[in-house]
Amino acid sequence: MENSSLLASKVREVILDGKWIANTNYQDLLMNTSQAEAEQKVGDLNSIAALTYHINYYLAGLIQVFEGGPLEIRDKYSFDLPELNSEKDWEKLREELFQNAEKFASHVEKMSKEKLDGPFVDERYGTYRRNIEGVIEHSYYHLGQISLLKKLIKS
Repeated sequence: MENSSLLASKVREVILDGKWIANTNYQDLLMNTSQAEAEQKVGDLNSIAALTYHINYYLAGLIQVFEGGPLEIRDKYSFDLPELNSEKDWEKLREELFQNAEKFASHVEKMSKEKLDGPFVDERYGTYRRNIEGVIEHSYYHLGQISLLKKLIKS
């Protein structure tokens, strides 16, 4: 369980409460971001809201697999952010991300070494470990984008 605990810790670090690598995390950046800021476009870049949705989309899709369901997520739908009609909609999206991050980490924490090193849905998708590591790396990539977008929006 040592490997799974370390991976779960890394998920929590990037999304919920870490500061070690990036000196910030999603929760820190998003909790003081208004709906207007989250939806503001900077050139042709994705908005903060779209990136938030994107990361949550993958977490939710993998949680479904962890809970015995099928792998239904598709890259082409990962930026299909529903319209945010109010600050409450933005708050709901953020909270869903944070809840899914904790749920994802909890599932990972309970995985045996055999499960981590076993095939994820289909051998062509690699192992559970590789997919979990991919989520962590992907989350850091977009965390950097969100951080830069916030700086551009504030300037």
